[in-house]
Amino acid sequence: MGSDSVQRGQLARADLMSLEQYSTARKEFRTRVLDHKRNRLIPIGPNVTWAFEDRLTIQYQVQEMLRVERIFEAAGIQDELDAYNPLIPDGSNWKVTFLIEFPDPEERKLRLAALKGVEDRCWVQVEGQERSFAIADEDLERENDEKTSSVHFLRFELTPEMASKVESGAAVTVGIDHPSYRYEVKLSQPQRDSLAKDLG
Repeated sequence: MGSDSVQRGQLARADLMSLEQYSTARKEFRTRVLDHKRNRLIPIGPNVTWAFEDRLTIQYQVQEMLRVERIFEAAGIQDELDAYNPLIPDGSNWKVTFLIEFPDPEERKLRLAALKGVEDRCWVQVEGQERSFAIADEDLERENDEKTSSVHFLRFELTPEMASKVESGAAVTVGIDHPSYRYEVKLSQPQRDSLAKDLG
């Protein structure tokens, strides 16, 4: 394993810093995570961002939750790990926090109503392969009869052939195909290379 290799697998309590350790290391760790996230935050159209999660981004979220909530007991830490570990890719998929952003509250209400079902119309496509549509919100129901939620969690499963092509340098396009929101984005090479590390 090289020093730049990606750590895999779910987080355990032993992987986390104590509150005291984190308060000392937070500034440096946060800078590292934000730099890492730069190629994993993908704007899709004017109002949507996909954040491709991995072990490092999820560790940061867990550490921040523990810090904000002042959680230091083993059971509380385990609860956070149980909530966040499912967002770490398993080697055959990409996992995404899907954010819909409309600053104006009235517009947000109207647009979220128009965007009902949008989470099921998100896709990724490896060059030369079929689109893979998202498996959305496995944790809980995030829309109701009136509107969709402004935050969703997506899982994109890739076939072994798709994963192999990504690892070999194939182009990746991501997008949304919903009657009220149709956009697609071809990933830059740094973005594609960062996501390729989630596979295998």
